[in-house]
Amino acid sequence: MANGRNKLRKIVSGRDQGGFVAFPWSVIDSAAYQSLSHPARSLLIEVARQFVRDNNGRLLTSMAHLSRRGWKSADVITRAKRELLSAGFIHETVTGQRPNKASWYAMTWQALDRLDGYDTGAAACFERGAYRTGGAAKNTTLKPQAGVDVTSIAPCHGVDDACPTPPGGAVMPVSLASPTPSHGNHLEMPSAATNANGHHVEATSH
Repeated sequence: MANGRNKLRKIVSGRDQGGFVAFPWSVIDSAAYQSLSHPARSLLIEVARQFVRDNNGRLLTSMAHLSRRGWKSADVITRAKRELLSAGFIHETVTGQRPNKASWYAMTWQALDRLDGYDTGAAACFERGAYRTGGAAKNTTLKPQAGVDVTSIAPCHGVDDACPTPPGGAVMPVSLASPTPSHGNHLEMPSAATNANGHHVEATSH
């Protein structure tokens, strides 16, 4: 009888046994979902597949996780993830850090589960149903638990006072010729005059 009831239960359920991914119609019918690329839709399924009742906020999109499920390109994953974040379908709760700390995400059509390890501000800026309002709030207030490294804007070798003189010394003039013509200054030469016969004569100074 027990086996008969189990068989009847399988028939009545209308689907195969096991867990399933539940997408509300409000998600699939939304304008934001309709505008997603095919890789972004596929990635959303991968994110939703990880949800098991109380881990919304610890879902992964890392290459290490997705490569085991057939994903080959880190660039495709990155572009799809940015689409989902921009459209408000997922929310980042932990910012990954190299070499081996992955980012965590939450689906926005589910309540955020209260889990240890979220970055500062992650829970506060989570918006339930963000895909309906044109995208999630940007995680501008998130701070990794290890803190934010301050990046110096100065060159790595420090800031030196620039020398006003070129390294090869002052530029020398191209030509060292005297500005005075070799035959003398024309202002110092006697001027030519014409006598009554039309011949040139040299003027003499008095």
